Amino acid sequence: MTCRHSLVTSLFVHTRVYVHMPLSRSAIQSRGAMPAAVPSTACACGRLRRATRALTQLYDDAMAPVGLRVTQFSLLRTLARDGPLRISELAERQLLDRTALSRNLDPLVDHGYIEVIRGDDARTREVALTRKGKAALKRAEPCWMHAQEIVAKRLGPEKLDALIATLGELESLHPSNRPSPRPSSRFARRGGASRSNTKHK
Repeated sequence: MTCRHSLVTSLFVHTRVYVHMPLSRSAIQSRGAMPAAVPSTACACGRLRRATRALTQLYDDAMAPVGLRVTQFSLLRTLARDGPLRISELAERQLLDRTALSRNLDPLVDHGYIEVIRGDDARTREVALTRKGKAALKRAEPCWMHAQEIVAKRLGPEKLDALIATLGELESLHPSNRPSPRPSSRFARRGGASRSNTKHK
């Protein structure tokens, strides 16, 4: 008993015990083992497009009783808020090309919800909301609100506000929102030289 007790005691005293303790991400970064910011391998565009299709279907289903799609509802709301707009202005605000905009406008014109009128001059056309369109928008708003409440309930108010803010930042990536490239210094020198030569002639 004494020898066995001594052996157990010896093993207990001299045996090293190793415990695996995973390091936190911040600890690993501080040791330089990994970069501070690792981008996700998921495609942001692909995931956003799938999420957009899911949300679009949700809102379309909610507004089906009034015969509107969410894209058409958005156009009616824009016209109700901003008044008659030139087609180019409406396309710019919706980030749509003229073909895609026409696809959404044509059914609204057929139903008498909007009308295309002459602008300030004969060459321009403006889109205006009709009285019938205002009534359709009023009928659709509770349906839109129902879909909005479903999304808010799923995400929570804070996440929904953060999502809308993030989407606003992503919209700024559209080419129409990018600043125009400045001319190179070489081009500027050429222009300056030309103006200088013209001035002395």
